[in-house]
Amino acid sequence: MQISPIKDAIADAVRAGVVLPAGIGKLTCSGYVPDAVVAPCFFVAEVDVNYDQTMGRGTDELLFTCRVLAGRADDRSAQRILDGMLSGAGPASLKAAFETARGAPGELALGGLADDIHLQRVQGYRWYEHAGASYVGAELAVRVIGDGRT
Repeated sequence: MQISPIKDAIADAVRAGVVLPAGIGKLTCSGYVPDAVVAPCFFVAEVDVNYDQTMGRGTDELLFTCRVLAGRADDRSAQRILDGMLSGAGPASLKAAFETARGAPGELALGGLADDIHLQRVQGYRWYEHAGASYVGAELAVRVIGDGRT
C-alpha cells in the first residue's frame, strides 16, 4: 500500500460522509497535518506501519492517528459539535463515514486502495494546541490493511 494515497482517501471519505448541523459550515479535511486550522477540522496525523502481517509480503497494516478539532470560540458549542462527530451514527458521525469508506461486502475499501479500513476507537478527548491556538478535539485510531506488495 502507498501511504500518501491512503491518507488522501481517508480525508476524502470523511469530507464526503460528514454533514454538520446547519450554520456550522463544512468540515475541513486534510490527509496531512495543516499549518493552520480552519475549525471544524479533520486531518490524518501520524502513521505506524506493521509490515508482513501475512507471509510473502501479502498484507501490511497501517495504524493512523487522525485528529478532529471542533472549535475554540465557545467551549460548550464546540464540544457539542465534537460529540456529534464522535457519535456512532447520524449525519455528522465520523464512524458512519468510515463505515461507508469500507465499501459493500466483497468490495475493497477506500475506492480500491485497501482491503479494509476500521475506525477502532476515539481517544484523547481534550484541548489541543495547534499553531498557537487551542481547540477542543479528539484523536481517532484508524486501522487500514492491504496488499504489502503494492
